Amino acid sequence: MPRPDRYFCPHMMRTIYRHGATALLLALLISGCTINRNIMFKTPRDYQFSVFTDSIRANLKLQRNDAIQFRLFANDGFKMIDLVSEGGSREASFIQRNVFTYNIDSDGLVKLPLLGRVNLVGKTLRESEVYLEELFTTYYNRPYVQLLVSNRRVVVFPGGGGDAKTVTLDNNNTTLLEVLGMAGGLSARANAHKVKVFRYATSGERLIFEFDLSDISGLKYADMVMQGDDVVYVQPNPDIARELVRDLAPIITLLSSVLLVISVGRNLQ
Repeated sequence: MPRPDRYFCPHMMRTIYRHGATALLLALLISGCTINRNIMFKTPRDYQFSVFTDSIRANLKLQRNDAIQFRLFANDGFKMIDLVSEGGSREASFIQRNVFTYNIDSDGLVKLPLLGRVNLVGKTLRESEVYLEELFTTYYNRPYVQLLVSNRRVVVFPGGGGDAKTVTLDNNNTTLLEVLGMAGGLSARANAHKVKVFRYATSGERLIFEFDLSDISGLKYADMVMQGDDVVYVQPNPDIARELVRDLAPIITLLSSVLLVISVGRNLQ
């Protein structure tokens, strides 16, 4: 019967340990490539971000792909008030039927009754209402226009890496701080020093801002009014230790099993 030391001689043991160490090093390098893969939108240190123009409590402006609810009455809205004052269900349903939704196309134009295609992109709701009332004076006596945007939303990444939430802008002047609050606030991994906002400009250019909200001086940035299709990305802090342990756990288990087999073999010598 062959002796065990023929299979587990000291030279063979050193070879196994050497190759085991090499395998562990390679495993570390390979697994290191997967660490913090959920961190997106990385920028180099010398990246030039867009310049933020203070827009505290500025009004929301219409943009491409907005869906606007439109209502029109003559005589400065007298008929609408008269219907409401009568209080009947028939009159209330009549007002509801007079609410129509129109989409602003990708070219910035929206097709409206009588007027045809008009450009409202870049105007606030109030500016758009005044502009449309002037156009409708050709067809109505003292026209009264009401507009409401119904599909405004912001995507918020609160700093957990891959998690995200969609926040609907119900108000016309919802701020950056408010959408962060509606998304549940910053996550445990969030880096408040690096809060990025991605926004389409009226020209179609993508603007990229980065704000430091870690102290009170960043409050002026927290009051930035959100626009539709904005993306708020809070960069996560690297979580190297936990992800390294998680990625290496299967490899460590395998190596532990190999070392256990080697130890048993040595004991059989």
